[in-house]
Amino acid sequence: MSGLNMIVSGAASGTPLVLLHGFGGSMSSWDQVLACLPSDLRVIRVDLPGHGGSLHADGRGGAGRMAKAILAGLDEIGIADFYVAGHSMGGAVAALIAMRAGGRVKSLSLVAPGGMAREINADLLARYAKAENEAEIRICLAEMSAPGFAAPQTVVDEFVAQRARSGAMEALAATYQAMFPDGPEKGQGVLPADALAALDMPVFVIWGLADKVLPCPSPAALPASFAFSVLPEAGHMLPEETPEMVAHMLIQAVTPPKS
Repeated sequence: MSGLNMIVSGAASGTPLVLLHGFGGSMSSWDQVLACLPSDLRVIRVDLPGHGGSLHADGRGGAGRMAKAILAGLDEIGIADFYVAGHSMGGAVAALIAMRAGGRVKSLSLVAPGGMAREINADLLARYAKAENEAEIRICLAEMSAPGFAAPQTVVDEFVAQRARSGAMEALAATYQAMFPDGPEKGQGVLPADALAALDMPVFVIWGLADKVLPCPSPAALPASFAFSVLPEAGHMLPEETPEMVAHMLIQAVTPPKS
């Protein structure tokens, strides 16, 4: 067994939407987005390996290992076809899942995803990976978000609780290291552009122009087939900052095109 923590909600049947959170978070990162989704949509929230309830699950390390573990976890619960969405590092994991199991993925939604270019704020993420108390976490979240946005207390409390678990900080440190195969000074690992362009399912991307973690790219930097939306005043923490806009994109991604 993979040991992944997965929660299924919404409809009892139908093609599910799989939600993957970002580095240092947990499935609770999607709570506000989930509240904006139709109640009859089947949703599977996943704690990434090394995070939340999947702290000791198979697949800890880089995005590739996580993608393999999540596919195995979906197999274990009998999920054949699915939509998949990921934020930040979870976006890189979701893209790898789409590359490896394209026939099963009905659409791919990327929320300020990792792995699109070398540029990344490695210093901020290093401080975030080491942040344990409320004050340290709030400082990092403020830098990750658009000016003026303050993370809700419930969100901060969840971060503090998760990081207080035995082994959690060590797992974050290992995941951080895996994000930078050539060292932080060389930037993050990059997904193969040709494989991204070859994806044949609908791909939706949403990004904040004020993202200080992963700079928002120009449309020309992504495959022309991607449906790309930019939020001018949003930062990196889109599921918390703009849950309605993220949910709107996800609803598009799970709605079959009209014939």
